[in-house]
Amino acid sequence: MLSLTNISLRRGRKLLVENVDLQLHAGQRMGVIGANGSGKSSLFAMLLGELEPDSGEVGLHPDDEIAHVAQESPHGSGTAIDYVMDGDTELRSVQVAIAHSEAEEGGAAPHALYERLEVIDGFSAEARAARLLHGLGFADNETLQPVDAFSGGWRMRLNLARALMCRSDILLLDEPTNHLDLPAILWLERWLMRYDGILLVISHDRDFLDQVCTRIAHIESQTVRLFTGNYSQFEAQRAEQLAQQQAMYTRQQKDIKHIQGYVDRFRYKASKARQAQSRLKMLERMQKIAPAHVDSPFRFHFFEPRKQPQHLLGLIDAELGYEDSAGKPVLSNVTLNLSAGDRFGLLGVNGAGKSTLVKALASGSTLLSGERLLSKDTKIGYFAQHQLDLLKPEQSPIDHLRVHAPDDREQDHRNYLGRFGFGGERIFEPVEPFSGGEKARLVLALMIRQQPNLLLLDEPTNHLDLEMRQALSVALIEYTGALVVISHDRHLLRSVCDDLLIVHDGIVDRFNRSLDEYSAWLKDHEPAQNRAVNAEPDPATKPVSKKQQRQEQAQRRQRLKPMYDKVRSIEEQLAESRAQLRRLEERLADDAIYTDQNRKAELSQLMQDQATTRTEIEALEWSWLDASEELENAD
Repeated sequence: MLSLTNISLRRGRKLLVENVDLQLHAGQRMGVIGANGSGKSSLFAMLLGELEPDSGEVGLHPDDEIAHVAQESPHGSGTAIDYVMDGDTELRSVQVAIAHSEAEEGGAAPHALYERLEVIDGFSAEARAARLLHGLGFADNETLQPVDAFSGGWRMRLNLARALMCRSDILLLDEPTNHLDLPAILWLERWLMRYDGILLVISHDRDFLDQVCTRIAHIESQTVRLFTGNYSQFEAQRAEQLAQQQAMYTRQQKDIKHIQGYVDRFRYKASKARQAQSRLKMLERMQKIAPAHVDSPFRFHFFEPRKQPQHLLGLIDAELGYEDSAGKPVLSNVTLNLSAGDRFGLLGVNGAGKSTLVKALASGSTLLSGERLLSKDTKIGYFAQHQLDLLKPEQSPIDHLRVHAPDDREQDHRNYLGRFGFGGERIFEPVEPFSGGEKARLVLALMIRQQPNLLLLDEPTNHLDLEMRQALSVALIEYTGALVVISHDRHLLRSVCDDLLIVHDGIVDRFNRSLDEYSAWLKDHEPAQNRAVNAEPDPATKPVSKKQQRQEQAQRRQRLKPMYDKVRSIEEQLAESRAQLRRLEERLADDAIYTDQNRKAELSQLMQDQATTRTEIEALEWSWLDASEELENAD
């Protein structure tokens, strides 16, 4: 068990949190969320013993093993698989003891050491490490390469694999998806859902939090509030709480009406294509969660493009790649036409060529052969991570903005930058010490100010927190130009894309499935040698007798019974809660309760019960969907 009792924590003079109480038990998975600088990483540092709380007590069992992902990039000539295996410290200590004993005693080691090696699964440790590396995207021939042979992003994946290798009781993950592509994120979700210790994870990826977490800790105004359920359930509960605050009500209604307009506009042109229907559902969901973000510091929109040509940009019979790759193209036979209103999301594993394609569209820099056709009225807004390095360190945000809007007044600049979270004197400070999130927000602000009619976005949500990601999604929904997006943020892809393209095996194809089916597509297209890594040999097929069939059916019923019971139990709870809501609404429909001064307390209690019951119903509906899906997959 992990417990925090009356914890207060400061960084310098700044109070981060105070009077924090919480308890976590094995099997619980908590998402830690809050604005940048609210104290999430400092809480992790406190749990690791790197910071002392100013008051209160951290309760940990002395034998509990805590694993976390090192933030420093690893280096050395040792192999990748050895580096990952080093994460299991007890394994390494037992191996060292065996080697030392054998050297001293001429080939014999105490039997107890080998017994301990078996208990800690040491004989299969190398296979365990290989599975971790494979799940995080490393090819089989890369596991024996030296650590120094990998780029920075892949070295951070090695750090993550090393943390997962540790047989920990508590696992702390700070932005684990930052250096992962979507296939690796999907694999990590499955791995974490099987983790039987205590998990605390900081993440700005809402789909990841939805899949993995069973509780949410929200840091706001120096307090930590706990919510049961995943991130979507947190949003629903917080929206209900904010709705109780009259000062927020008008703004909430404006936000709801704003997104409703885009739901209605899209509804009438949505075909029955899976991706179109998926986006419509996401827009409807965003309408519901808008109140949960009513107090967001970010609120901006894209300027209307000055011109909207029908044909924007195209590639015809293109080969794409790099001059220093011995002339071998990354992508071949690429024909892609971008027209007004097109909204494409790009899928594909790391290294498949997604960024190569976007660079060819943006500037033609990766075009080896073929044609790139650009309309004279096309104005491209291109966002990629390397553009953060193009900011001039000594200049301030307002200096950068003046270049793109020289005729605007200073107050206009202040107002504009304020919508991206830059307020007060911050707009006059040099950008050199800015965080990655602040630099990304500034680059987005500068790009938007140029009024592009075609957006090319390569991982735009990296470094952005949850509120900024939500604001960007809403802004892109109402954007009237065309866009192409690379992102591992599934919420963003669902919200803004009408069509998906898959980049794989040196080609670009239409992805005629929904985003939720991408995981199954990856499994279907995984190389046979990779599928065999975790596969057991198939037993020889034998005729099945009727007796054996009855036994198997009985076993199946026994196996599925807890899942059936869980679905039925949730359905019964839903029926009871819906009946309770109907009773409350019937009582609230009585005009007398609003005119009788003596019934004010009753009215207040009824409204509170109504809000609570609605929250319970939504949480039960999500639980029913999860339980039904689990039953369907197991059947």
